[in-house]
Amino acid sequence: MTKIAFFGAGSTIFVKNILGDVLCTPALQDAEIALYDINPQRLKESMAMLTTLNRNINQDRATIKGYCGVENRREALQGADFAVNAIRVWDFTISEAIDFAIPTKYGLRQTIADTIGIGGLFRALGSGEHMLHFAEDMADVCPNAWFLNYTNPMCALTGLLLRHTPIKTVGLCHSVQACVPSLLNTLGIAKDYDIKKFNARIGGINHQAWLLQLLYEGKDIYPQIKQIAFEKLDQWRKAPKKEKSANMVRLEIMRMFGYYVTESSEHSAEYMPYWIKRNYPELIEEYNIPLDASPNRCRSIVANWNRQYKEICENPVLTHNKSNEFGCGIMESIVTGTPFKIAGNVLNNGLIDNLPREAVVEVPCLVDNNGVQGTYFGRLPTQCAALNLTNINTQLLTIEAMAERSKDKIYQAALLDPHASAELSPDDIIRMVDEMLEAHKDRLPKYN
Repeated sequence: MTKIAFFGAGSTIFVKNILGDVLCTPALQDAEIALYDINPQRLKESMAMLTTLNRNINQDRATIKGYCGVENRREALQGADFAVNAIRVWDFTISEAIDFAIPTKYGLRQTIADTIGIGGLFRALGSGEHMLHFAEDMADVCPNAWFLNYTNPMCALTGLLLRHTPIKTVGLCHSVQACVPSLLNTLGIAKDYDIKKFNARIGGINHQAWLLQLLYEGKDIYPQIKQIAFEKLDQWRKAPKKEKSANMVRLEIMRMFGYYVTESSEHSAEYMPYWIKRNYPELIEEYNIPLDASPNRCRSIVANWNRQYKEICENPVLTHNKSNEFGCGIMESIVTGTPFKIAGNVLNNGLIDNLPREAVVEVPCLVDNNGVQGTYFGRLPTQCAALNLTNINTQLLTIEAMAERSKDKIYQAALLDPHASAELSPDDIIRMVDEMLEAHKDRLPKYN
């Protein structure tokens, strides 16, 4: 019997996506599932949802148990074959009050703040310590288990585990799966194509991987897609807000650097120094950039949860259609040995020639009963690698800061951030980091 532990099980909808897929998969339908969270109410809600789903689509074949609180974490992990991680370390209201509000006071605006940037840096610092504790427990009670990480910032946290623990780890996201559909939908041409007939070559780093080749039925259609994109972009830049696309930054990046990037415009706008600028406030409106998008969205999710709760947790006929997440496919492939291809986040070690070996890269990976193996990707176009490096620099220093408990490395990661360094003086960046460390002092380990 396969055992799956799920960290952050209070994320009910994500539990449904990943473990609903498991309940639909014959090789995993008899699994023992350990749901772990520190919030008893949210854990109870996910337990209710998954129990109903297990009954409705799996004839109650899976065994589902809940484990609440740090004191029960090792028991949840005992004998696990897989641990899925989807934790969020602090409530969005804390993120809004500190990770958004303090940078805003210094003149630094953000959109999502979960990858790099000042918000992403502190999200990593808050999550990393917990993930090291997870890894310590796993080394004791399930040393051969695979750790499937979905928590952002992906590269920093996955790299921390891969470089500083013995745990077998892969980082997972859905931006590669969504890349080509997002481009077609943005341009309003998705109906003209069968998505199954595309062959796309994508590689780089998480949230900034590059669509380097786009074939349809064996034919290169990238040039004509770009032509449509640039014509629409020119129209949207001049259009009133209600007529603009939400994906304009990505299209402009494609025009500037030649390739479409995997993550959304609202994310990408804060990974580069070009878009969110005090001296050019008109760019926010021109490119339809949603400042403070993450706390605003979280507030909406919380407001709508009562309705969603009834639809998901109190629905006696709840069912599930398989998602496009890779987690279940990885587990099935490792259990059965059936090969499976994914986009995974792994240590580079030469997979992409012109990125650092110690960086975490997002490349095609092959999965079988030997686990997850990254495949050789080659060189990125020089401009794509250069943009990746501006993000990798901060990620590597963030990993070193967490591993060494080094305050200097935190400063250095912030000073090298592309957005912060383009907007603030070094002194202001240091002061901002100090203020955020003080505000988060009860939630972070001590940095020296």
